[in-house]
Amino acid sequence: MKRVLGSAAVLALSSGMAWADFSLTILHTNDFHARFEPISKYDSGCSAEDNDAGECFGGSARLVTAIEEAKERAETWLLVDGGDQFQGTLFYTYYKGALAAEMMNKMGYDAMTVGNHEFDDGPEVLRGFMDTVDFPVLMSNADVSGEPLLADALMKSTVIEKGGEKIGLIGLTPQDTDELSSPGPNVIFTDPSDAVQGEVDKLTDMGVNKIIVLSHSGYQVDQTVAQNTDGVDVIVGGHSNTLLGDMDGAAGPYPTVVNNVQIVQAYAYGKFLGELNVTFDDAGNVTAAEGAPLIMDAAVTEDEATKSRIAEAAEPLDEIRNKVVAETAEAIDGSREACRSGECEMGNLVAEAMLDRVADQSVTVAITNGGGLRASIDAGEVTMGEVLTVLPFQNTLATFEVSGATIVEALENGVSQVEEGAGRFPQIAGLQFTWDPEAAPGERVADVWVRQGMDWAPIDPEATYLAVSNNYVRNGGDGYSMFENAANAYDFGPDLADVTAEYLAEMGPYEPFTDGRIKTVE
Repeated sequence: MKRVLGSAAVLALSSGMAWADFSLTILHTNDFHARFEPISKYDSGCSAEDNDAGECFGGSARLVTAIEEAKERAETWLLVDGGDQFQGTLFYTYYKGALAAEMMNKMGYDAMTVGNHEFDDGPEVLRGFMDTVDFPVLMSNADVSGEPLLADALMKSTVIEKGGEKIGLIGLTPQDTDELSSPGPNVIFTDPSDAVQGEVDKLTDMGVNKIIVLSHSGYQVDQTVAQNTDGVDVIVGGHSNTLLGDMDGAAGPYPTVVNNVQIVQAYAYGKFLGELNVTFDDAGNVTAAEGAPLIMDAAVTEDEATKSRIAEAAEPLDEIRNKVVAETAEAIDGSREACRSGECEMGNLVAEAMLDRVADQSVTVAITNGGGLRASIDAGEVTMGEVLTVLPFQNTLATFEVSGATIVEALENGVSQVEEGAGRFPQIAGLQFTWDPEAAPGERVADVWVRQGMDWAPIDPEATYLAVSNNYVRNGGDGYSMFENAANAYDFGPDLADVTAEYLAEMGPYEPFTDGRIKTVE
């Protein structure tokens, strides 16, 4: 184990030989989700007027400036990304990975890990991105040998040199990426801790004693990996969009230390740039680590060349996204925290819009995944661009027949991973249910009711219900495998974003609401 000094080292120290410490500044981002333009406090689009007024955050132009300034003040720097550059705005819909590759090359990234959304358009788009970027893209916990597009290109780990020192980098992605995205049948995902330890051992055998994991696996999994492995120094995280630090809303300290491993993450959407300053001794032990996520607010000057380039890239998108499609009386909360843990305003809007669209087909139940809701919408005029930021995945309405027992099973799946902030949390319409977060997963749901006309009745496990969801969930995404073989399934309805925009327009000015359809046992 590298934590124990050898006899030669002890002799050298006893003779008074001084070995120099190595200082490294790790700059990091995660879950950027194609937010090339500045965002609002709701993580959705922000107008040029609001940006000029200093009310916006992030955007590639600010990140370029912040990264350059951080590099200049660092003795030695490393710039890495924790995954999910893909998906989230019309920029990804139009350019796929090309604009992300261009911006990351411009900023000088050293490496990134594969996020689950990097597989949203299959291995083909990921491979095109990898062929374009100037840095390695890593993923240790998967067997890609059976996927020709990735087998010769996607590495588990790599070694780079910074300041004359060798640094080992290991990639990590969610073990359930086959449920979360579209990697295809040829990529087999494996246990994260086992995968990391295997790569640590290889790197250690190569004489590398400074090891950083780039993990798109979530804050909880990162802590588990830290606890279950030996030899990792730093984990740069992603996937759970976790803010760490001493500011309001932070989920833990920056860094969070588990088993001597320094764990960091920097929320999402380019709203922060993580900056961790680490000092290693000559044996590769971390002797000091401190830093903070730096807020990308109006105090960070936008790089004009980058701003112009993004404006140029936006031109083909403007006609679509600037169209005002509706009005809302108040802000609609679609925050990750709300929609992945309970009934939320955006969930009610989208589920009711889905059910309204197919009510004439005798559909009475709607279930969608909270993780499919990616932003809030502020009060006032609503543009199509805002709707597409909330619902960026080009999902279509899917209708099908299932038993009452299957619906209850689906709700159990939905509430099974609330502690992890999983995207499977169910947002519903035509249903009510109570759940107990203290009960074991699979035994949390009780008192499920279905709407029958103007009344409510207990769900009948033996009865058949007509349901609507999105095609991702209907095909087993987010753990909803119980829907995969549903009877009379039709996955090719209208785009969910269009359905929601039209419903908003019909109901305008829309009044956001929650009504207690999902109750938590106190």
